[in-house]
This record gives sequence, structure tokens and C-alpha cells, in this order.
Amino acid sequence: MLCGGLTLLHYAAEAEAAFTAYVQERRASLYATAYHLTGDRYEAEDLLQSALFSTYRAWDRISDKAALGGYLRRTMTNLHISAWRRRRLNEYPTEELPETAADADAMRGTELRAVLWQALARLPEAQRTMLVLRYYEGRTDPEIADILNISVGTVKSSIWRSLRRLREDEVLSFGRDEQESFGALVA
Repeated sequence: MLCGGLTLLHYAAEAEAAFTAYVQERRASLYATAYHLTGDRYEAEDLLQSALFSTYRAWDRISDKAALGGYLRRTMTNLHISAWRRRRLNEYPTEELPETAADADAMRGTELRAVLWQALARLPEAQRTMLVLRYYEGRTDPEIADILNISVGTVKSSIWRSLRRLREDEVLSFGRDEQESFGALVA
């Protein structure tokens, strides 16, 4: 009995060490996915923590450890969608955009990406989620529709509208033509 208990403890310690090593190795990438889904640092931390907790509890049932990244990303997406559906709508679309930046030099390098994430944050959460799934995760329209439990047509039209809003965003295109400003963001 004691021998069996030690084997079980040894297995549990190995499983915990493997999980910890995986998280330490992939922490930045997993956090980036969570941040892209939520658009908020604190919500991303909470989302990642919840996904890691859920994955740790299911660790013994995950037979293909090579697919763990996809499992975690899917878990984060599902948790985010569940929270999003529970949350009341507190964003209202508007035709008026916030004030534009005064300096065109603010649109270079790191600042450009920061402005892009701010523009994404201004999109409705469903549209932002679809853009992250499409352009960050590389999902197809049918996959996105399946994940969000909506039609493929809704995915296509929502992504089209989201990209149009980003192209028309005055902050993103300040002092530049549409091709130059939008092309720099997707490169």
C-alpha cells in the first residue's frame, strides 16, 4: 500500500513538473492570446489563469500533449465567449470617433501597434474576438462560426465591417493615406 501511494505521489509530482515547465516555456504566447481576446491586461491575466487552472485539472485526461497549445487556446476562447455572453452590453457603437493624435510620428514602430490595439479595443467585443481568431489564431470562417456558435455569413459580414471600421479609424490613418496606414498594421 505504501509503495502504491509513493508511485501515485511520484506520478503527480512528474505531472505537475511537466505542466509547470510547459507554462513557463509558453507563458508569453499564451498571455498574448488572452490579451488579444480581451483587449485588457487584467482581464487577460484572469482569463489565462482560469484557462491554466482548467487545463491543470484536466492534465491527466489530455493524451496528446503536443496539442496542448491548441487545447489551452480553445479553453481561453471558450471561457472568454462564456464571460462575454454573461456580461451585459455596456459598449454602444457610435459614429463619432475619439480625438485624433496630434503628432504623426506617434504612428511608427511600437506606437503603431499600441494604437492598433486601442482601435481594436474600440470595436465591439464580438468583432474583436472574430478578428483575433482570424488573424492571430489563423482560424477559418467555419471554425470561427463553430466556436462562436453563429453562422458563417455572420462571421464574414462582421469581419468585413470590423476591417472597414479599422480602415476608417482616424487615429490609425492620421496623416497617411489608407493603403499606407492600414498596410503597415497588417504587415
